[in-house]
Amino acid sequence: MVEAQLGFYHHPPQLMDGLEARARKLGIDLSSLDLDAITLPAGEDFDIPSDDDDEILQNEDLPEVEMGFANTIVVDNLPVVPPEKFEKLGNVIRKIFSLASAIKEGGFWMPVNADTNVNYGYCFTEYNTPQEAQLAREIGNGYKLDKSHKLVVNIFDDLERYMEVPDEWTAAETKPYTPVENLHKWLTDEKARDQFVMRADTYTEVYWNDARQLTSELIYQH
Repeated sequence: MVEAQLGFYHHPPQLMDGLEARARKLGIDLSSLDLDAITLPAGEDFDIPSDDDDEILQNEDLPEVEMGFANTIVVDNLPVVPPEKFEKLGNVIRKIFSLASAIKEGGFWMPVNADTNVNYGYCFTEYNTPQEAQLAREIGNGYKLDKSHKLVVNIFDDLERYMEVPDEWTAAETKPYTPVENLHKWLTDEKARDQFVMRADTYTEVYWNDARQLTSELIYQH
């Protein structure tokens, strides 16, 4: 059959009928066509997918996807409570950190120690955008939950930066002092004279003004 010779197994009968009718109208015998002998002009694919496309994609430098947790905050210094108080504590924290923006659905997590069955004293809260998380940090950081618990809030991504701070302090390199011109030196003039400036077009002149002697002295000209 023509379909078998042309490799059209996957085409529906309606499409084949249309192709054959079009070929008959043009006077083309589909059974005599050798598709393997057909080559396209160099650099032209006529939007026909190539078997090499996957290989090309693998060799291309694809754009890097930014990965991070800039929309998540870490709330520390929470009370450590038993299981029966988890829900109450969680509701309080959600209420505080919903003042800035709505917490993302399923975006609240308070880890629990499996051995002691109490919480660790911190939780994670996720928002829809980094801007919302930043606003929540500004509102919640330093919030006094009670007399013993003052909340400490950080953006999750910042924790990695804090971890990179070396344990040992290294003094900053000090550069030798290089004296510069004192631009206010004229204020210490022994004769207590003022200065005045005259400008004309691009020319500048600076004078001492001796009010007692009613004289002026040119000190700068450019």
